[in-house]
Amino acid sequence: MSEQNDMDVDNPEHQDEEEIDEDLEEDDDEEEESEDSSDDEPGEERTYLPGERLEEGEELEIDENAYIVYHQASLGPPCLSFDIIPDQCKNDFPLSVTAVAGTQAAKVTANSIIVFRMSNMHSVRPVEEGEDEDDVDEPEEEKPVMKMAGLKHSGTVNRVRYNLIGPTPVVAAWSETGAVSVWNLTNLMQKLDIPGKEVVREESTPLQTFSGHGCEGFALDWSPVDTGVLASGDCNKAVHVWRPGDGGVWAVSDTPYTSHTSSVEDIRWSPNEKNVMATCSCDKSIKIWDVRADPTKACMLTQDNAHTSDINVIDWNPNDPFILSGGDDGAVKVWDLRNFGGSSDPVAVFKHHTGAVTSVEWHKEDSTVFASSGEDHQVALWDLALERDAEAGVEDNQLKDLPPQLLFIHQGLNDVKEIHWHKKIPGLVMATSHTGFDVFRTISV
Repeated sequence: MSEQNDMDVDNPEHQDEEEIDEDLEEDDDEEEESEDSSDDEPGEERTYLPGERLEEGEELEIDENAYIVYHQASLGPPCLSFDIIPDQCKNDFPLSVTAVAGTQAAKVTANSIIVFRMSNMHSVRPVEEGEDEDDVDEPEEEKPVMKMAGLKHSGTVNRVRYNLIGPTPVVAAWSETGAVSVWNLTNLMQKLDIPGKEVVREESTPLQTFSGHGCEGFALDWSPVDTGVLASGDCNKAVHVWRPGDGGVWAVSDTPYTSHTSSVEDIRWSPNEKNVMATCSCDKSIKIWDVRADPTKACMLTQDNAHTSDINVIDWNPNDPFILSGGDDGAVKVWDLRNFGGSSDPVAVFKHHTGAVTSVEWHKEDSTVFASSGEDHQVALWDLALERDAEAGVEDNQLKDLPPQLLFIHQGLNDVKEIHWHKKIPGLVMATSHTGFDVFRTISV
């Protein structure tokens, strides 16, 4: 596993040529500056917005005061997908998080499913006035620690989803080779508890592999209500449902669930109805299914032309009847399931991202808060409960065109692929991109 050995934990060089994260909060970040002068003077700090052109001599610097936690790491090859293992964590400082990811290595034979743990993560210590960040050495006892163990995997891992079935931790993985497999993670997770820095990459046989899709895919989700039930969707517009049977074997539907006319890009099971799932597709539609019905007639609701191009991702609000969607058109939309189907309108549309939206996810507890990421190298945090105060106005002209629901923009990553909120550590976000993993919590959420 030579490609995974050069781990890079909390590496400041990871930030040097990227668009460094800037606090875009709409409250009092710029008050002191605006009191002194309305014009930017040489050397004066100002808020950076994505897409702005930097003038000669200008540099981007992270605003440490905007973060409670901010750490970065690399597993070696980039990872298109990951999932958090929520019960394996430490939710007080120093923090510890555990996750499973699938690689996109340069060599097909070098790919892995990796379980990794980032521990000893301390809170951000803002640089004091007059203090040079480069001259501040992090105490040895406060340096974050990375531990990981991997399984050899054939081909790039398109998507992974973690689940705990009884006492057994498992991960479902979509391969670019066209197979969906379920792997037992027990041995890998035990290896994380063994002292030492050795990186393990072992051979292993999956619990089950399904090659019936006949092509690759990305859509994958475990039911949060019906334990062990899995759905997988492919680029040939088909969805198969896996149901646990006797002897630890899944019975996979022989007949695919069909209604989409193009690639099924994402699947989400209902958080409270065990027979209901949602899908989105390159055919620009979002569909709601009842899996008890005949697979060819199971589509119950269709929202046509939900986006102007491919719909890449969706997420089902865990508390309220809302679905998030994100597409190649850069739009993030919120749909009310009480008024869904046909040509109904979304209850909210946000066109902030300047590239395709690659991931959306609702906050695990706050039903009005969600995160989105895109090919524009941004992770955006949102709160639907916020509205602009017409009487107060916006003191900073730079921010006047931003939607009031936009809480924060996190940058410094290149081509963000997937984001997740941590279920057990409030406000903590993890993101994977071409340049590695970011783990952060802002002062906004």
